[in-house]
Amino acid sequence: MGRPVVLSNGQLFVGLDESGLVHDFYYPYVGLENLTNARSSQHKIGVWVNNRFSWTDDGSWKIHVDFEDDALISNISMRSESLQITLQLRDFIDSDNNSFIRNITISNESDSNRDIRLFMHQVFQISRAGRADTAIYVPDEHYLLDYKGRFCLLIAGQFEDDTNFDQYAVGNYAIEGKAGTYLDALDGELSGNAVEHGGVDSVLRFQKEVPAGESVALDYWIVAGSTQNDVEAVHVQYKRQAMADRVRHVRQNWQEWIGGGDVELPDFHKRSLQHSMMIIKAHCDDRGSVLASGDSSIFNYGRDYYCYCWPRDAAYALWPLIRLGHLDEARQSLEFFRDTMHPDGYLMHKYQPDRAIGSTWHPLVHGHRKELAIQEDETASILFMIGELYEASEDIALVESMYASFIQPCANFMTKFIDKETGLPHATYDLWEEKFLTTTYTVCTVIAGLMTASKLAKVLERAHDAITWQQAAEGIKANLNKLYHPDGYFRKGFLLHEDGSIDYDDTMDISSLYGPFMYAGLAMDDERLISTAKHVEERILNTSPAGGVIRYENDNYFLTKREYKGNPWIVSTLWLAQYYATAGQTEKAQELLEWALARELPSGVLSEQFDPADGSPLGVTPLVWSHAELVNTILDLSK
Repeated sequence: MGRPVVLSNGQLFVGLDESGLVHDFYYPYVGLENLTNARSSQHKIGVWVNNRFSWTDDGSWKIHVDFEDDALISNISMRSESLQITLQLRDFIDSDNNSFIRNITISNESDSNRDIRLFMHQVFQISRAGRADTAIYVPDEHYLLDYKGRFCLLIAGQFEDDTNFDQYAVGNYAIEGKAGTYLDALDGELSGNAVEHGGVDSVLRFQKEVPAGESVALDYWIVAGSTQNDVEAVHVQYKRQAMADRVRHVRQNWQEWIGGGDVELPDFHKRSLQHSMMIIKAHCDDRGSVLASGDSSIFNYGRDYYCYCWPRDAAYALWPLIRLGHLDEARQSLEFFRDTMHPDGYLMHKYQPDRAIGSTWHPLVHGHRKELAIQEDETASILFMIGELYEASEDIALVESMYASFIQPCANFMTKFIDKETGLPHATYDLWEEKFLTTTYTVCTVIAGLMTASKLAKVLERAHDAITWQQAAEGIKANLNKLYHPDGYFRKGFLLHEDGSIDYDDTMDISSLYGPFMYAGLAMDDERLISTAKHVEERILNTSPAGGVIRYENDNYFLTKREYKGNPWIVSTLWLAQYYATAGQTEKAQELLEWALARELPSGVLSEQFDPADGSPLGVTPLVWSHAELVNTILDLSK
């Protein structure tokens, strides 16, 4: 299951699943910590009417999950034909407080007055393994508090006529053989149990007599903070303020952000463009991290989340924002990487949002030789992005602040990290994080990174550095043909052994076209580019009924249907579209863009990859990188 709606304010991030239920709840960083147990549960919504009870995710409800065109505010409808009840939800995260708020309208579609009871269930897992959390009812201000240490979550709500929730219950969840307190709601009444500890969950009841054909509305909120006093102060404010004012404020902030760039948005696929922009922004933490994806569902079938900041993914996420004039996010992210850079001048595999080094599967030895557990293209990509930001802003102070602390050490590292035997960068792990090689893609990003560093050195009149780094880039580019196959395409890469022998990897990889096209400075009429593009078309384009472009031949990542060469990806498909657009093959580019747009969820969210036979989404949903390439491709084709 993916996250068709993600909500964020740069500190609190909430992911809603296909049923419109809370499934990820990250605080105090976007992507860290996940305070829900998303591997096995989600916060439930239940409805009791005339002695009948139904959970909205029991399969009997028709559910549509979307969000507004120009604000990160959900638009969710849930309808039960048998109960003749419709719930309309408008969800958002407060711009000024770390609060998740749901405005819920309950419509009685029957021809009789009815007693309707709405049950809001929440299950947090603040402590590891579901131990030592406390949930308690606080009578003075009428709320539930779920806490452990410096994590406090206040849960409350009221009808728009200021009537409060009328019942509550807290209890144990998934420990000691107990399923959870949510079961207490099934008879329409809650026990009023006021405290529990360990693995805990809780339920609130909102009860109203609703006339035939009429509706009532309520607001439900979860406030996150580090102390009870902090969250209670926000709660008191909400009880005294019309929440409609808060919604308008949040909507206005998003609309101002979307329109606040220096570049006017084209009308070309504007809804998809705006949705992608907001999804990218939602994954940007206020302290500089850019999350690859907040969808934790991958942990059900993988070893880890995508809740890390990969320098490469961050660079690609920031690029379209820079193009549209949203520069603050890039500045914050560059400071993040400046402060996390290794003293020797390179970036590690990935980072946690709090700047700690992330998990890795790259060893520090290859064969019998000590090697760096890095992907050099990530360091090069961030250098390149500093140049893009400078071109957009002409901010010399930015260059000055980054020069000695990042630009210089990284460019010097890349200048030295070259094998004398080939004149090309030493092997590191490839952009897909799988193979230890000197790859075409990484080589090209290093060329771009060094050329960018040289240009920035000239801005600051550092002539020696400018010449050194330009010569290094030109030397690498002069040896690029060593990666070119006699059959007319850029190889995936090669591995230089200690004895001087070379093993080539002749796999056709989309990055072996995109790298030379985007980063190496080759002319579009360069026969090597044209011929490589033909090989891409023949070998990795439309290799299955689902169409699209796979990353490379025989890509096994999440591949379940072994008769195909791999799963098509949004990123790889739109990389080819961008090449076509630049080469003047607009019709081909448009076809691939339409292929990607056809795979949006109704909310506009894009997954990472797709089943090659039926085209169903696979991998995390959303993947920020997918949305970044969608924005870039739309911009390329709207010129």
